[in-house]
Amino acid sequence: MNVMKDSTDNLLSANSSVIEKTDFTHSLTRRSTTEGRTDGDKNQAPKKSKNFPHKKSNQATKKSRPERHGEHKTRFMKKFAPKAQVKIPNVPNGRLRIIPIGGCEEVGRNMTVFEYGNDIIIVDMGLQWPEEDMPGIDYIIPNIEYLKGKEKNIRGVVITHGHYDHIGAIPHLIPRLGNPIIYGTPLTLGIIAKRQEDFKDKQALRLKSIAADQKLVLGKFKVSFFVVSHNIPGSFGVVIDSPVGKIVHTGDFKIDAKISGDIPTEIQKIKSLGQQNVLALMADSTNAPETGHQLTEGDIQGNIDEILNQAPGRIIVGTFSSLLGRIQQIIWSAEKLGKKVVIEGFSMKRSVELAQQLGYMKVKKGTIMGLKDMRNYPDKKIIILCTGAQGEDNAVLMRIANNEHKTLKVEKGDTIVFSSSVIPGNERSVQRLKDMLYRKGAEVIHYKMMDVHAGGHAKQEDLFEMIRMVRPKYHIPVYGNHSFLKIHGKVALKAGIPEKRIIIPDNGQIIEFDNRGELYIAKEKAPSEYVFVDGLGVGDVSHVVLRDRQMMSEDGMIVIIATLSGKTGKMIHSPDIISRGFIYMRENKELVELIRTKIKNIINEHNKTNGKINDAYIKDALRDDIGQFIFTKTQRRPMILPVIIEI
Repeated sequence: MNVMKDSTDNLLSANSSVIEKTDFTHSLTRRSTTEGRTDGDKNQAPKKSKNFPHKKSNQATKKSRPERHGEHKTRFMKKFAPKAQVKIPNVPNGRLRIIPIGGCEEVGRNMTVFEYGNDIIIVDMGLQWPEEDMPGIDYIIPNIEYLKGKEKNIRGVVITHGHYDHIGAIPHLIPRLGNPIIYGTPLTLGIIAKRQEDFKDKQALRLKSIAADQKLVLGKFKVSFFVVSHNIPGSFGVVIDSPVGKIVHTGDFKIDAKISGDIPTEIQKIKSLGQQNVLALMADSTNAPETGHQLTEGDIQGNIDEILNQAPGRIIVGTFSSLLGRIQQIIWSAEKLGKKVVIEGFSMKRSVELAQQLGYMKVKKGTIMGLKDMRNYPDKKIIILCTGAQGEDNAVLMRIANNEHKTLKVEKGDTIVFSSSVIPGNERSVQRLKDMLYRKGAEVIHYKMMDVHAGGHAKQEDLFEMIRMVRPKYHIPVYGNHSFLKIHGKVALKAGIPEKRIIIPDNGQIIEFDNRGELYIAKEKAPSEYVFVDGLGVGDVSHVVLRDRQMMSEDGMIVIIATLSGKTGKMIHSPDIISRGFIYMRENKELVELIRTKIKNIINEHNKTNGKINDAYIKDALRDDIGQFIFTKTQRRPMILPVIIEI
């Protein structure tokens, strides 16, 4: 790690606007980026989304509305609706409080608070990617309501590695938390600093680089580190020594003793923790449902060498820009076989350049070349590394497949390698991409055909081994859906941890330990509801707006425009109807006329009982009665947007 630190200092002198000594400072701006996702972590920089037109539903309607997706909406509302605020008592004297703010009911949004007396430290501050029922949302960040009024107590934020599900919320939350110092390895901080270039309108961050053998004193907490293998260099686990005992937090990890672009897992350091009476182990559960051991990066190297050696023509490798260990392996193999590497994709170029500058990646002079130099070499000597293995529309691999890339096109004889697992939800887009590549005469190789990808998270046997090495009194599975945590809990039981000492937390769960090592679970929970980032807004999209968007995305919308006389309340002409995403009006004239007649009847009925126009009443009646009528006729429930124009 000293080499890394020296490289960091060299980078400082070359670009003093980014870093000052070991203190990274960077200004912030607001625009979106195009980073590639990473295995298991759903690590993708936010895409800029256009706000879908929306209107909040009127909550004062008296009549019940038909609901085609009633059960789904109930789940949706429970998941996103804000809960009543509960007053949380202060931490009792002599107790350590641990709160997983996010990451314990989903993959992503990782953030954990440790509090003792007037001292608070935070581990990770990540984002979560939106689910299918969240139209228009860029991403989701942790809810920091619990920390309001405690900003002055935050002694530091420790980031375990540079993936977006661990760093992605920093630009939004750090300014609201009093801008505490952020600690991480040079590569992690370099990625954070690069991301902050997209948020220049905010105050500078305070970033301090750390080495694996370094110790920090943050208030009453003493913090040390151990290197872990993941699929990005510069990853570490954290040992938090509190007045009531040691807490070990693994961050994302797998057990890999072999080097792959970074130093290997510090297994001896982890084993030594087993002699230190660790109070609790908080361990990564992302791959807990998978049996066996995770493949090591060393297992993959031989397969990569074989594929690159046997390919008859060009090789195009699609992977995540953050999988720097994999990129390093491909470069090593290219150098061994005398091939040249072209790196295509802004995020991948940026990641490789940063890793080289900081000494995390070794590349011989002349190995990497530009696109324009490809014509100087035969196809068999060319490897193209690019983003887009998840079938993203704007990523390089999809643009190549669609003939939309200005230089590269798929040719017969090309070998396309997908060196990443498919993130759930991307299966259809990845399959479509593969089909397109096959149609163009390429040979496609992916991880299910051959071991060309090793995940970055420990499987069950590795989790078992971690527990046996650390020998904690309590085990707290983190990072994953509830079922993942439960499965991890069963692994801990098998490893000898008593069931009563296995804690399966929810987000917001308040876990406390006293100085005798006794456990307390508070009946109260810290706020942990979703905070949505949508375009330029943070937290301004409510569950009502999201529900409206969901309705529009499922069944479309109808706009009803009724022009009424201000004197008589009667319609001046027939109401206008606009359909978007519901029906094609030219092919459904009969239904349109039935709706128009129904609108006239509703407004005429209002005229019989009211002396003047009541906009709110007419709009509610149109929403309810037209909604009921359309549901009866079509079994669909579009959003109804009435517009009353009074002349």
